[in-house]
Amino acid sequence: MHDDYLALLPEELRPRPLPARRSTWWRWRDMDVHIERVGESDAPRRALLLHGAGGNAAAMWPVAAQLAGHGVELIVPDLPGFGRTRAPRRGALRLAHWIDLACDLLRAERRDDARPLTLIGASMSGMIAYEVAARTGLADRVVVTCLVDPRDARVRRKAARYPWLGAVARPVLRWAAGPLAGVEMPLRLLVNMRKMSNVPALVDLVLRDRRGGGNRMPLGFVRSFLDAVPSVEPERFTACEIVLAHPAADGWTPVEISLPFFDRIAGPRRLVMLPDAGHFPIEAAGMRTLVELLAEGRRPGESGGGRASARP
Repeated sequence: MHDDYLALLPEELRPRPLPARRSTWWRWRDMDVHIERVGESDAPRRALLLHGAGGNAAAMWPVAAQLAGHGVELIVPDLPGFGRTRAPRRGALRLAHWIDLACDLLRAERRDDARPLTLIGASMSGMIAYEVAARTGLADRVVVTCLVDPRDARVRRKAARYPWLGAVARPVLRWAAGPLAGVEMPLRLLVNMRKMSNVPALVDLVLRDRRGGGNRMPLGFVRSFLDAVPSVEPERFTACEIVLAHPAADGWTPVEISLPFFDRIAGPRRLVMLPDAGHFPIEAAGMRTLVELLAEGRRPGESGGGRASARP
């Protein structure tokens, strides 16, 4: 699937030659976690890239391939339930598995490596990246494409396949938590996958990807996301700089539903709008802005806070 995703990247942005891409495996609890490592192992900077629901390492290849050409080594795990990661008890998967795995992976990667590391969260993993940075204190900065706090009713309405479904999802799923928690449902029936991109060919590809947006996830996982509460509220978050790199033409999760959480962050923060980009930012102008932002060599404490931003 890597080549299929890369083929949708504008021609002028496709790196030539392509960077090295290595598949590795990491035993975590009872799972065999597939991790792609992209770029040179002695690159001056590193990034841990977390895909969102409906994503996987293959879907992240277009941005990872470009970023590797800017002197960044990328660590791209397939989070449980997606990609090639083998989780023996799929029906028991919950959001906590994603958070705990990402925390442990970040700790393992930072144990003997002092190179600057950016934690990147795509889509719903924006909140996961925030949580991982808060719990570990090991990221030099966090870059996210959205910050969707599921406690906000607007977030639930926008994320759901239908607005009415978002309004009733929390009480219904809590009621069904016991007998139906392990039931797996197609993502396209639960969330508004057709809004994940403004490029129809990309939407079709994601929905065809059986290890991505064409996948199923247990209702218990969805419930755990809707009930998620950050361990550190934004007013107390000072672990590192948070950069909200938000697609400017996002028809699924517009920037207005990320700003209430973002504006409460106490530590350094920046808002950068990705011009012309949909929720999955593959358009030329937005992708170029995103890669340039991710390639910055900024160290902790070198940036200011506030909402000063690069807007289209």
